[in-house]
Amino acid sequence: MIMVTTNDCPGREIEEVLGMVRGNTTRARHVGRDVLAKMRGIVGGEIEEYTKLMAESREQALDRMMEEARLRGADAVIGIRFATSQIMLSASEILVYGTAVKLKPQA
Repeated sequence: MIMVTTNDCPGREIEEVLGMVRGNTTRARHVGRDVLAKMRGIVGGEIEEYTKLMAESREQALDRMMEEARLRGADAVIGIRFATSQIMLSASEILVYGTAVKLKPQA
C-alpha cells in the first residue's frame, strides 16, 4: 500500500476516491517510565522512554488506518496527517488520517 503526505501519488493517476480513513490509539504513561523520565527531566536530554512510546503509538495508528483502507479496496492513502491530543493528565491520543484512493493501473 502506498502512503503519502501529498495530495496525489507521484507518477500515478487516481482512478477513484474512496473517502477518508483513519486510525487512532490512546496510550497512558507507565509508572516505571515516569520515574526514569523525571530523572532525565532533572538532568536534561531526550526522554527515550516517551520517544519510544510515541513511536509505537504512531505505528499502531498507521496500521489501523491502513487496515481500514485495505478493507475499502484502496491502493493508496494520500494526504496523510497526524494529530495528537491529551485525553487526561497521563494519557494521549494519536490520530492519523488521510484519503483512501484507487489508482489507475500502470501501463
